[in-house]
Amino acid sequence: MENDVKVAEKVEEADRLLPPQSLPSNSDEEEPESESEAEAAFESRDKIVIVDFESAGDPAAVPPFSWRKLWLFTGPGFLMSIAFLDPGNLEGDLQAGAIAGYSLLWLLMWATAMGLLIQMLSARVGVATGRHLAELCRDEYPTWARYLLWSMAELALIGADIQEVIGSAIAIQILSRGVLPLWAGVVITASDCLANGFFANSFLFLFLENYGVRKLEAVFAVLIATMGLSFAWMFGETKPSGKELMIGILLPRLSSKTIRQAVGVVGCVIMPHNVFLHSALVQSRQIDPKRKSRVQEALNYYLIESSVALFISFMINLFVTTVFAKGFYGTEKANNIGLVNAGHYLQEKFGGGLLPILYIWGIGLLAAGQSSTITGTYAGQFIMGGFLNLRLKKWMRAVITRSCAIVPTMIVAIVFNTSEASLDVLNEWLNVLQSVQIPFALLPLLTLVSKEEVMGDFKIGPILQRIAWTVAALVMIINGYLLLDFFVSEVNGFMFGVTVCVWTTAYVAFIVYLISHSNFIPSPWSSSSSIELPKRVTVSNS
Repeated sequence: MENDVKVAEKVEEADRLLPPQSLPSNSDEEEPESESEAEAAFESRDKIVIVDFESAGDPAAVPPFSWRKLWLFTGPGFLMSIAFLDPGNLEGDLQAGAIAGYSLLWLLMWATAMGLLIQMLSARVGVATGRHLAELCRDEYPTWARYLLWSMAELALIGADIQEVIGSAIAIQILSRGVLPLWAGVVITASDCLANGFFANSFLFLFLENYGVRKLEAVFAVLIATMGLSFAWMFGETKPSGKELMIGILLPRLSSKTIRQAVGVVGCVIMPHNVFLHSALVQSRQIDPKRKSRVQEALNYYLIESSVALFISFMINLFVTTVFAKGFYGTEKANNIGLVNAGHYLQEKFGGGLLPILYIWGIGLLAAGQSSTITGTYAGQFIMGGFLNLRLKKWMRAVITRSCAIVPTMIVAIVFNTSEASLDVLNEWLNVLQSVQIPFALLPLLTLVSKEEVMGDFKIGPILQRIAWTVAALVMIINGYLLLDFFVSEVNGFMFGVTVCVWTTAYVAFIVYLISHSNFIPSPWSSSSSIELPKRVTVSNS
């Protein structure tokens, strides 16, 4: 018996150190054996090995909780949480606070909870299959649908990049005391992002290459801490009402005057590129997807660390919302506040102190913008590499993906950088762009996570499936309202109206196709258009 335990321990150790096996691909192109790792989200040498600290027990059972193991799994959730804190979200927070006061804090809390559900489904796909969402979409959908999904994901990434670059540019203008105009900040930020893509020896990427993903996660921890301290400082300086804050969280309130802000709060939480990103980030840990107990253990730890990360992001968003609720709710300035002038309005309202609130806002905004652009770099690599099955070196893939996103970002941002009003119009269009793309990330995710052929024993059950589809439908309906409201107010002219109608018809048709492909709603399209994936076989630990 003792010898059997020792043998089991050696087998377990060998399996832990070997790279996880990927699912077979149905791609038309044959993959050379020597290049198999080029497709992986992380190379084997970059992955963090999960050490078993406890004594050997039943190898088929999930190991007991360990704080040291939780520390090893901590990281991907915090990188994922950056999308909940990007400049676009901060603008939604400040506008919700200024126009709706404390009344939408309950919605912010539940929207964050919905975001956690979606992101954990993304993590589930990545851990259980050993592949990320874009790779699985490549095998799941026919070529025309695959390229369309890739195009939509790239558009969503470009839209997010533009908001992040402009947010960083505003922060640079604030911190330079206006010496650098907004267009200069746009060029500096975008050029820096492009340089990170073009030069593998840039500081951050060299740091990552030489010392591993753990150092990148540490950089993000510093940026999140910077945001947290900055906005908590603002919260402490302005002293929002604690009573109103608790009522806002516990008592749901919604009026016709705040419906647009409510839609913005929910719409900002689900970022399409972030759904793809999280399924890749979880693969930075060495987990064998064929070992059921290890997969379940990883999912348990990822749930804990993602919950903590999103709780921190919720608190940061809450700080921003309540600061602007305290300062501007019910004032004439409430409807005019945006990301560009928010810092100056804060300075006029609350003044200086030990450290002027204008510069505190600028520091937090810069941390949000910089962290978001870096995560955009990684999301772009995973999205393009997965959908197109690129066989390129890491630095070359970074060049291509960053060029696809940052070059349009620089052009659009500089063209619109003529006034605060034009930037507000640009931001409205970018919010619409993000809303348009949400179904093309959520529907493939729900399709794949519900398939036994893909997920094996980790296919979600009927109850969770209904909850997930309900959340997805709610998010899409809310964003559909935002689109309808926007186009009703903005569409002028016969030709423009016809173009929007034609585009909307094609858009809805593709969504119907994706829903029918999921088999959640039976349809004759499903049997004819689906590309069968090989069924996963779950291997026991025993």
